[in-house]
Amino acid sequence: MTAAPARVGRYYTAARRHPWVLGKVADWKIPLGPYTPAQIALAVGGGFLLIKTIGWWTWMGPVPIVAWLLAIWAVRRPRIRGRAPLQAALGWMLLGWQPRGGRIGGRAARDRAPRPLLGGFTIEGAPPAPGTAAKDRPSRRPGRRAPAVPAVSAGPVSGVQQLIALAQHSGGAR
Repeated sequence: MTAAPARVGRYYTAARRHPWVLGKVADWKIPLGPYTPAQIALAVGGGFLLIKTIGWWTWMGPVPIVAWLLAIWAVRRPRIRGRAPLQAALGWMLLGWQPRGGRIGGRAARDRAPRPLLGGFTIEGAPPAPGTAAKDRPSRRPGRRAPAVPAVSAGPVSGVQQLIALAQHSGGAR
């Protein structure tokens, strides 16, 4: 029995199929191109700088122009942690612009103002014996009234409590 050949699936995003380059239209491309946005920015910026500083570097001959052309060639596919330099610079700029605490729902995350947390507790004694009213006990907190308790007293519940109550009403033991 022979094993089936392994299937391999590949997925290519539109960015990988059509990278962002300038100077390529269908099968035609500009000479020595296509050029990336970084190359065009370096070509324009470097050319402007070379023209403005021509008095400083003319004694070197063609060295600055060759260095400029090599720099344009060198930035054709640079990567900074897998990202193009312009996108990496934009990411660093946006990172510096973010608030320190980050964002929640599009707004800057801020810590709430501190405020005291107030609370209290009550320590109660043993529950009252059957037949005693709550008004006989003193209040544990000044300025607070005890909660209203119904005036009906609960009778003995268990059989032993009923026998004790019967013995007390009949005047003691016989």
